[in-house]
Formats: sequence, C-alpha cells, structure tokens
Amino acid sequence: METLNKSSLAAQALEQGKGILRLAPTWVPRSFCVPGRRIKLHPDDYYVLGGVRGGIDERWLSSTTPAKNGPLTGENEGLSAVVVQDGGEEKQILLKDVIDELKGAVIGDRLWDEYQSWPMYSKFFDNMGPLPHHIHHNDEHAAKIGQLGKPEAYYFPPQLNNHGGDFPYTFFGIAPGTTKEEIKECLMNFTKGDNKITMYSQAFPLIPGTGWDVPPGMLHAPGSLCTYEPQKASDVFAMYQSLVNEAIIPEELLWNGTPADRMGDYDQLMEVIDWELNTNPNLLETRFMRPKPVRDLAEMEAEGYVENWVCYRSDAFSAKELTVAPGATVTIKDAAAYGLIMMQGHGKMGEWNVETPALIRYGQLTNDEFFVTESAAQAGVTITNHSSVDPLVMLKHFGPNNPDLVL
Repeated sequence: METLNKSSLAAQALEQGKGILRLAPTWVPRSFCVPGRRIKLHPDDYYVLGGVRGGIDERWLSSTTPAKNGPLTGENEGLSAVVVQDGGEEKQILLKDVIDELKGAVIGDRLWDEYQSWPMYSKFFDNMGPLPHHIHHNDEHAAKIGQLGKPEAYYFPPQLNNHGGDFPYTFFGIAPGTTKEEIKECLMNFTKGDNKITMYSQAFPLIPGTGWDVPPGMLHAPGSLCTYEPQKASDVFAMYQSLVNEAIIPEELLWNGTPADRMGDYDQLMEVIDWELNTNPNLLETRFMRPKPVRDLAEMEAEGYVENWVCYRSDAFSAKELTVAPGATVTIKDAAAYGLIMMQGHGKMGEWNVETPALIRYGQLTNDEFFVTESAAQAGVTITNHSSVDPLVMLKHFGPNNPDLVL
C-alpha cells in the first residue's frame, strides 16, 4: 500500500476522476464461515490467505472501517483503497486517508461536520450456510468497548444468487410469548452443545430482489443467499447460538462485545437484546423491504432508466439500485455522496469505463467499484450503457439521513 505523498495522491485521485474515485476490491475472510462462492473471486483464491484465516466470503465496499478478525487480522483488512495514476504508475491510497485529508470535498460538509468520517460501509456477504443467531450492539452498549453500534440492512441481488446455498431462510427476532428466562437459559446453555435458541424465533424465506432491515439489538441468523449489506461503520457483534450446521461456535464469540468487567454476566447479554423490537408480532410489515421507485416509474422508463430504493428503513444509511437501459445515456443526480458497485453490464460513467467482471483474482484491480463525491453527485453523473442488449445495473450506498430519502 502506497504511504508516501498522500496529500498529492488524494488530490490527484479526485482530479483524475472529476469527483469520482475508483476503488480496489477489498476481500475479507471469516474463520467461522464457509464461502458460498458467488462473489466472483477465482475458485483458487477463496482460501488464499491460508486455512487458519478461513475462507473469503465477504467483499467490503466503500469501507473506512477496519475488520475485527482477531490477532491474525491483516494490515488494512477491510479498508477500501483508491486507485490513482501517479507519473504513469498505478498506486493505491486508503479511502480513509483520502477522506481524512479532503474532508467535505469527498463526503460533503454535512457528513464531515457531524461525523468527521465516512460513517457507513457496505459489503457482499456470501456464506454457503446460515450464520448463528447473533446480535449487534446499539451505540450505548458498543460504547462500553470503544465501538459504535451497528444497524444493518440486507438486499439480495439477483445477479449474485444463481443458487440459494444450504439454508436460504433467515431467523429474525424472538417469537411473541417467549419469556426472558427462556432466552437467558439458552445463553447459559451455550457450552452444552445446541442451546436451541432458534426454537424461540421465526424464519422467513429469502427472496432475490427484496431485503430486510435489521436494527441494533435485534437477534438474527442470516440465511445463505448472497447478501448486499449496507451498515453503520462498525464491526461489533455477539453470537448467541452455540451450534449451526453441526459446527460448534466458540464461547468467546458469545462474549464478543462484552465489557471486561461484565464477562460471564448473562444479564449483560440480556440487556443487549431490545426486547420490544424482537418480540414485535409484525416483523414482516415493519422490517421487510420491497424495492420502491425513487420517482414515477413511467417517467423514468421514458428517460432510459429505473431507480429503486432497496434499503430505506434506517436513518444510518440507505441504498438504491439503478438500471440503465441498453444503449441509453442518462444523467443521475443525488443529494449526497455514495459508493457504488456494478452488478451487470458495461459502459461509461463520467471519466471512467465501468464493467462487471465475471471472475476476479485476489489482488486484481477491477472497474466495478467507485465512490462518488457529494459535489459530483449533486452536479449529476452521466452514465452510458454500451450494450445493445444487456441492462447496466449498479447498487449505490449512502450515508446517514439521505436528503433524497422521502417515501
């Protein structure tokens, strides 16, 4: 990773892309996961970091958030890098460094003044099986270990779900009528094999082209569809289920996120649970997300594109799916900065050629991921679909309180 002349490299990157930064792919392994092999990484590279690190089943997008992967975590793991031409040589500089230096010129003064950082990231989560029933702490509980709380959301891109994996169902929440004592007993039985906590939950089938909202404090066991996950800039979690697919979950992950002075205190684990949120009998009505057009559908189609909100229930982030018709050229304006990832097709976006790779080697650069500064977004990004038959599709992830998000 290039560490010299960050100032000039950051300015050069901004100028070269006319306000649109090209990003390098960011791959993240998880030792407790089995890759679903749908994120276009070369088959030889899913375990390229070594068996002890586990398989690569995540690609992080527009990330200034380091991955929390234990003592073996690699330098800059989870952090996105900007690709910049410098004297005829291709170099990289961390997106975090670019934003720290250029501040509002990248993410806009509104976000910089409030957060002094890019306060979200997105990822592709690609697991062959389900994850354990787990929880993300809210800001209050995460602050006890020096982290931020973590709301997140799911969208299941059709382009990455040619198969559903082993269990394309996600458990959400706690079944109404369950007592706190029953859940606490499950947690106390964590080291005794299967603690059977999903007995007190309900699972929903996962449908490509739809999504779910997952606030902090809500128990959830993500299913095996490949998932696009916008989320707050945090990697805090605790695993509350002890056995999944006959694999034992280490007890240390139960206490992950617990302050040192409350280790072993099951009441602390219970306090992290937002009981009212989890036992809401209307989870489908309040947490499920169908795509919603950003404006009149017929008007958009007449102009050569369709844009839908796909994640819209959280004030910590939002996401859109943009589809440009074959052969069309459109100019899309947004009120806020955003990261984007190409899902289908190829063409031109501003100064950049954009394309959707079919296969990516670990360490290979691509033309499928970018970051659009607030000024470029507000001025309008011109996109041309160079295919005569294939739609050009991208997903766009935004920071908190998107001014355009009015439903």
